[in-house]
Amino acid sequence: MEDRLIDEKEQENLLGERYALALERIREIPQESVCEEAFQQYFSYMAEFVSLVNRTLNVVEGGKLRQMTLDELQSLNHDLYADILPEHYGMSYGNPDYAVDCLGESMGQMLCFLYAELRGMIPAAFESDRFDMVIRMELLLEVYQAFVCAAQEGMEQAKKEAIRQILYWYVSDYYETETVQHTAGLLCPDKGFARRIVMESDLTDLRYLYYYGEYVTENELETARHLNRMPMEKIKLMADTYTEGYRIGFEVGNKDISIKETVNIRYFLGFERMIREAVVNFDRIGLQSTFYRAGSNIFRGRSVDKNGFSGANPNKQFDYDHKEDLALVLDGVLAERRLEGLRKAFEQYKSQAAVFGGPAVLEIFGEKPFVPKNKKNACHLSERQQKLAVEYAGKAGALQNEYIKGEERSFTIIAFPVPDIGERFAEIFDDIVRINTLDYKLYQGIQQTIIDVLDKGLTVQVKGSGGNRTDLQVQLHRLEDPVRQTNFENCVADVNIPVGEVFTSPLLTGTQGILHVTRVFLNELEYKDFWLRFENGMVTDYGCANFASEEENRKYIKDNVLHHHDSLPLGEFAIGTNTTAYVAARKYGIEDKMPILIAEKTGPHFAVGDTCYSHAENVRVYNPDGKEIIAKDNEVSVLRDTDVSKAYFQCHTDITIPYDELGELSVLTGDGEKIIIIQNGQFVLSGCEELNRAMEKQ
Repeated sequence: MEDRLIDEKEQENLLGERYALALERIREIPQESVCEEAFQQYFSYMAEFVSLVNRTLNVVEGGKLRQMTLDELQSLNHDLYADILPEHYGMSYGNPDYAVDCLGESMGQMLCFLYAELRGMIPAAFESDRFDMVIRMELLLEVYQAFVCAAQEGMEQAKKEAIRQILYWYVSDYYETETVQHTAGLLCPDKGFARRIVMESDLTDLRYLYYYGEYVTENELETARHLNRMPMEKIKLMADTYTEGYRIGFEVGNKDISIKETVNIRYFLGFERMIREAVVNFDRIGLQSTFYRAGSNIFRGRSVDKNGFSGANPNKQFDYDHKEDLALVLDGVLAERRLEGLRKAFEQYKSQAAVFGGPAVLEIFGEKPFVPKNKKNACHLSERQQKLAVEYAGKAGALQNEYIKGEERSFTIIAFPVPDIGERFAEIFDDIVRINTLDYKLYQGIQQTIIDVLDKGLTVQVKGSGGNRTDLQVQLHRLEDPVRQTNFENCVADVNIPVGEVFTSPLLTGTQGILHVTRVFLNELEYKDFWLRFENGMVTDYGCANFASEEENRKYIKDNVLHHHDSLPLGEFAIGTNTTAYVAARKYGIEDKMPILIAEKTGPHFAVGDTCYSHAENVRVYNPDGKEIIAKDNEVSVLRDTDVSKAYFQCHTDITIPYDELGELSVLTGDGEKIIIIQNGQFVLSGCEELNRAMEKQ
């Protein structure tokens, strides 16, 4: 024990020396004029940024952060993020087009990559993580030194391949360490950073929002104020719905929650008052909470769709521009290195993985819709790299399932609006709380009526109306024992809050036609006139009208919906029944801002990718009426028994047809009878009248 403490002390001292030496050298850069002027300006700018982050570290470690006034904290927060805010992004080195304009085609992309990676120092400073800071400081110095040496040899700039190799070995050398750190955040109960802010802060003093190091806007401030104004019983209702949904998810999925010890909480800043109650609830049922920060570097990925605890996104275009930065370095060797690092991380935390229950996610909606722009000089994966990325995702998913078994884990997701949604934010928030806590027994009964009819059929036909061109035939599994079996799960308020859908994993063979929506938001990205064509359940063609050229539109879909796969299966077909949510969206004019979590309940929806039972197909699941759900596989997922790499895609994207774009949804029985469930946006099936009453109040 004593030897280990001595070793840790030596490592800490060594890290301190590395940090001090790197900082001293970086501070000299702005006084030098060794490189060609454009590059010297770039490196001086980055050196000033590192100095700013170092000053922030000193404030944190000196205990001064919590002594600062709200104005001082806001000023610091703005200084750290100002350069990538939309109003400044046109002349930011983080903008790949600007970087290439200033630094040339040869170096622009790579120095833009370096810029983005250095921004990963901000959260590290607030967590006093000197290791994460020093490896980025040393990366800056190594790249700068390559330019210095080139200048001394009479060259205008360093060789492109030399810089690429520096970036390559940075990613390769530190991937394992970063993966271990991230895995610990996922699996190990947090007694420190995030939990301390949530559980120990005075949440009426909004300075606490700035202690994370995340970007903070009026959205987060007003959300926190709104929750502070809410009565405790409503806060508890929100937290209870969230944690009970998680618990019931295990119950409905026929999984044993008693063997689990941890739950990963993911949320957005401003909701701490609810999250605090959720932590207490989870503690009460024997689950300790884990927290990790949303990705902000090359190791954890950058995405418009945040995953972890997160503040505001200072600029979604920045994240969109850098989402494929790995293209600069990815090859087969690095792909294997990433898998090796992931396996070592899971092996190190093997016992914690075995008792991990899964995530409990709080999402937000209402922010201004994001319409990305395609930057000419942003990094993009080559076809070979796309295949490597797809292979890695499949192998990484299979590897995770070895340690966190799909048949034993669950999850829950709930969503709330933020003030950006409009002047009626408080009113909308209250309505969403009401929607999230609807009487699930009422819906359970109505949905059982729909399921009973669907189980008589072999095929479901879905047709759009007006400008919607949907004409799709969905093939259902044949029930061998209709008395004891069902195709559809009766989904109420458990893993996907709020209530309101019946869903199945359809057969692929015989599923065909076109799925079309005039406008849809998927993972925070907008799609106009979006369509997919299916043949035998597989996507064979696709398009949208976001960009001027068909090539750009197809690439947009392949990158962000197909996730670089050439095709994906139809993994889910569902009928949303939450007409109350649909009416609320229309009432406030927020249809385009509703998250898919709620939007999928406001009409029939279809998911491309894995089925809803991915990695848990062998767990026997029953509806409240006692019937076993047998439609958990399709012709692709069953390949897991022979070649698991061909069975899963590690993605599942829901696409909803709103009621007002729906002409008809009907089921065809084996004897040729056609039973209409929805016609012209109204439920016409007997027993579903209550669903129409909400729409009649529009």
